[in-house]
Amino acid sequence: MIDPKHTLLAGLAGGILGVILAGTGFWLAGRQHPATDLPRRDAELLSEVLDRIRADYVERTDDHKLMSSAIRGMVGELDPHSSFMDKDEFEELKIATEGNYSGIGVEVTLDAGAIVVITPLDESPAARAGIRAGDRIIAVDGKPVDGSALPESVARIRGEPGTVVNLKIGRQSAPAPLEFAIERAVVTVHSVRSEMLEPGYGYLRISQFSDTTGADFDQALEALQAQADGHLRGVVLDLRNNPGGVLDAAVEVSDAFLERGIIVTAEGRAPEASFRMDAAAGDLARGARVAVLVNEGSASAAEIVAGALHDNGRATLMGRKTFGKGSVQTVLPLSDGQALKLTTSKYFTPSGVSIHERGIAPDIALPDVPAADGQASPPVAKDPDVRAAIAWLKDESPALAAAKPAPARQ
Repeated sequence: MIDPKHTLLAGLAGGILGVILAGTGFWLAGRQHPATDLPRRDAELLSEVLDRIRADYVERTDDHKLMSSAIRGMVGELDPHSSFMDKDEFEELKIATEGNYSGIGVEVTLDAGAIVVITPLDESPAARAGIRAGDRIIAVDGKPVDGSALPESVARIRGEPGTVVNLKIGRQSAPAPLEFAIERAVVTVHSVRSEMLEPGYGYLRISQFSDTTGADFDQALEALQAQADGHLRGVVLDLRNNPGGVLDAAVEVSDAFLERGIIVTAEGRAPEASFRMDAAAGDLARGARVAVLVNEGSASAAEIVAGALHDNGRATLMGRKTFGKGSVQTVLPLSDGQALKLTTSKYFTPSGVSIHERGIAPDIALPDVPAADGQASPPVAKDPDVRAAIAWLKDESPALAAAKPAPARQ
């Protein structure tokens, strides 16, 4: 059920193409803010600018559109993760909790004025076409994208299922821009996937964190335990290219492995923006060793899980340095069905560290072995990162032991 007040996101790292925020968790806050008058000089300046545009701009303008653009600019200047949503955008956000979306299924963010891919969703049109984390979207259907207008660029890439969008992509490893023709589709998000790789060794992948991820993860982990006759020896938790999502889901997944300890803390100006989440007793993995796979596409809620399990000494991180998004966004409904997605907190791992714009370095670095253009990713059982994780889970060498538990943060 969608609460009519506030929506709390352990933020996906940017705008969404085809998935619209990958699900949300909802917070009832109920705070009311009195209207605040603008300083007279600022109000006069705003009025003067509007008058000048009305009188002198080359084309006739719409006052409502002007004010909407002014609001978007004001919020967008705060940070890359805050935005103003009109009625349609807010409705899409709410619909996102149902798990079906029309588009190409890729998560993007603004980076130095460019639109950059955080990750393509598993089995999405974008993933099948070969879009990769780190790709820069240069043009859509032959028209250059405007990095200062992320929502408009997102809207141009989205569309009806069965239609085709042509993207020009800049890739660091490619000497020239790449061209992709991608057929839009209804993207159904299955955020948790699992399989038994070897007797006693299970694999769990979370592609993003949605409202249902926590319950689905518990069910998948319990199914692996059943397949191992209750003697699961090791778990590979794959958070690679996971852009984040709902904070509560990240807490639930972390708690599934922890008997006690801090999961995450946050600090913000509003009273409800500062909080601490602690683990409850009950380790569903029953002490099985845990290897967490991360990379540059692991962001936000994925980093909360990685940080919680690492700092509490419950898992070893393997792979490559994570994205580095250490903020929480709250969706604040406004009048006329509109809303603000506003950064309201900074979060910290259990050891009290902010990973914002830093990321989390893995305990064991693994080489990046990207698939060739047009080549499908290898099956899980042959994935080199997964094989390395399985090898570590079987190795009792002290040199590869998990990190020590983090001190409690007061």
